Amino acid sequence: MPADRRSSDATALAQAFAAGETDPTEAMRAALERMERLNPALNAVIHPRPERALAEAEAATQRWAQRRAGSDALVDVPGDGVLFDGVPMAIKDLGCEQDGEFHHAGARFLVELDWRGSLDSHLYRLLRGAGLVSVGRTNTPEFGTTITTEPDAYGPTANPWSLDRSPGGSSGGSAAAVAAGIVPVAHGNDGGGSIRVPAAACGLVGLKPTRGRVSTAPRLGEHRGGFAVDGMLTRTVRDAAQCLDIISRPAPGDPYVAPPLGPGESFADALTASPAPLRIAVSTGRPGRASAPVLRAVEQAADLLALLGHHVEPDTAPEGWFSPGVTDHTIVVRTVGMATELAGWAERLGRPMTSDDVEPANWWSAELGASLPASAYVHALEELARWRRRVMTFWNAALVAGGRAPEGDGFDLLLTPVLADVTPALGYLADPTEGARRIAELAAFVNQANISGQPAISLPTALDTDGLPLGVQLHAAHGGEHLLVAVAQQIADADGLIPLGDLPQEPTAP
Repeated sequence: MPADRRSSDATALAQAFAAGETDPTEAMRAALERMERLNPALNAVIHPRPERALAEAEAATQRWAQRRAGSDALVDVPGDGVLFDGVPMAIKDLGCEQDGEFHHAGARFLVELDWRGSLDSHLYRLLRGAGLVSVGRTNTPEFGTTITTEPDAYGPTANPWSLDRSPGGSSGGSAAAVAAGIVPVAHGNDGGGSIRVPAAACGLVGLKPTRGRVSTAPRLGEHRGGFAVDGMLTRTVRDAAQCLDIISRPAPGDPYVAPPLGPGESFADALTASPAPLRIAVSTGRPGRASAPVLRAVEQAADLLALLGHHVEPDTAPEGWFSPGVTDHTIVVRTVGMATELAGWAERLGRPMTSDDVEPANWWSAELGASLPASAYVHALEELARWRRRVMTFWNAALVAGGRAPEGDGFDLLLTPVLADVTPALGYLADPTEGARRIAELAAFVNQANISGQPAISLPTALDTDGLPLGVQLHAAHGGEHLLVAVAQQIADADGLIPLGDLPQEPTAP
């Protein structure tokens, strides 16, 4: 792996803390200085918390000093996640609620209300328990319902690789903060590619966990029909694995539970695994769906996987993987979800929501969802469940850790593009008349994993002719994050990821 990725990730920073080469206070000051300098051009962090971040980093500095001194008086942070104690991170301003912190979800009416979180979510408690320190909350499209980050409430976030380009969405602010080097890791969530798309657009690693792997407690239950799951955007595969170990702890009453790890196992264990030759399918959809640079990126990744000893089979996908009918049922679930979300806010605020409160696309979605009968929603869920059962027969389902191959006669992984083309210019996907059609064309490869609940990982393996990053993604069966991490690390170790050091241009505000 190119040295500039590993040398600037969270793991390297925590190792430097342990060795006494630097400390969390110094690292946080550097992160805050970089945020102050770069964020005016990026608009990535919309709710900075520099004073609180520095105070939390100073407390972590004291803990590291006690560890190095071997003090028996040290009371460690809860859980097993002391590795990242004092490492700077960012939190997406959608989900991952923090008590007393701004929480606007990209919505104008929440900005006007100066809305703040009233509790720490289960996820945030896990991140803080591991010692991670937030520099602030990051920009997101309104309610995270699109794949570009251009909310009316806060304006667009720019891609650090090219300031006129979209950083993707809906975790675009988090991705921009990591790609620009403000923080090494950042929280995101993925209800329709919202971790994988910005990872591809910004040259990062984006792991979407298995449904139920990361708890939505205590505020949410079956979030977005079960499509959405929280995760992290990282610079390296090893950080992705370490972060998943931190956040994958269920809470009582969770509606879904992912296949558990074995006793004493961790996702980080898979970083050193050498899985036996795997059967990997490759699909780029129907002809013309993906651009020539994307097709080349997938082909290069497939060639590398073959060189690593895996059995690669081109032009292969689960039956119905690109079915238009699946899209229709997904629209029902998403629009009913939008209507339900606005109804929930109306109840909390004690007044009806109106078209003046939200952006036109979300208001249209909510009106459509509210007009549908309950039977349409139940029918859509049942049809998607039948689709899910059909496509699951494509994968080997019995996964084991320790580097051994899955058991079964199906495929172990599916390789596809993330986006059908390089990330477009800002405004292209936000166009009020053509935006929805353009999003559907560009995001043809991401919704499947949200509907099926499978894990998928976006890897930055290529650059287009203009030097912009392109991502490919690997899908595994339910509970297959071990396999994704193991193979992704193989690709990284073979120098299969693009360098991520100095960006082509230093983001500078006009």
